[in-house]
Amino acid sequence: MAGTDGSAVGARGSRNGATGAAADGVVDGAADGVTDDDALSVLTAVLLTPARFPGVLGDDYPQACAVLGLDPTPGGYGLVFGQDGGGARWTVVVDDVSLVAMAIASWDCGMEYDLSPDERSMVVALPGWPLSVAVKAPGLPSPHDPDPEEAGPALAPPDTSEWGPAQRRLGADEIAAHWAHFRTQVSDEDFAVAPGTESAASAAGAPDARDAAGVAGTGGSGTADVPGAAGRTARPGVRQVLDAARAYLASPPPPGRVRAFFAGGDARTVRADGPGWSLVARTDDIAFVLLDAEPREIIPVGRGPELPALLEGLAGIAAEPA
Repeated sequence: MAGTDGSAVGARGSRNGATGAAADGVVDGAADGVTDDDALSVLTAVLLTPARFPGVLGDDYPQACAVLGLDPTPGGYGLVFGQDGGGARWTVVVDDVSLVAMAIASWDCGMEYDLSPDERSMVVALPGWPLSVAVKAPGLPSPHDPDPEEAGPALAPPDTSEWGPAQRRLGADEIAAHWAHFRTQVSDEDFAVAPGTESAASAAGAPDARDAAGVAGTGGSGTADVPGAAGRTARPGVRQVLDAARAYLASPPPPGRVRAFFAGGDARTVRADGPGWSLVARTDDIAFVLLDAEPREIIPVGRGPELPALLEGLAGIAAEPA
């Protein structure tokens, strides 16, 4: 999974730029909440903005901020994950979003970047990590939460061991990150035509353990097979999702509930969420729907006469990365 959207993020190194190596960047102990007298070893970082936030934390940006007890400011935050000298996990929240975005972009390109936020940009240091970080800093004890009597209750990743909102959003993140793979698994006969022309197709059973949500939920890096359609039977859940998404056009939802990303040419990848559902689509192609009520199923929805206009409308109101 990509570090900004998955349940597990790998450390990115500033010394050699390689994913999986601990970073040289440090955060000094001046941030409110850090009591150890040595600096934090930075492992990795993610963005928490209306356009880009870890989907596992919520259906929208305010929900994700609430998990960390943060005010959902328009400019957003950077979350820096690190360990103190004793190996304790800390999340340092900074308001210098550009600095963190630059570090992430550099690491993703295999370039060195020493992420050392200025003290003035630090908002708060929180014990624990809200996401699972895949590695630890070399030379330090295994990651563990700080003493709760000294630091207070620690952040912890959402439980994705069973199907529910967090795992459903992780599955949608996986589809968005690997669109080409998932799209090739659906033939023109398999995907559902948007309701209104022909009824939505029913996915033939749940994918196996390597389905999108299962992979995301365990922090794996594989991708999933999309199940084929077992026949064009009516799927009320799909109709409800499309109606809920269309309602966003008339009454804009909370920031981040609809996001859009560059997908090549004039196309955009649209990512929308709501209570009990997630939708991933490309404006020039089809959509995939995931539902809390239908565990581990990935429901392909064909374009039909209504989907293109809906996706263009969603892209028009979506939060997009700066």
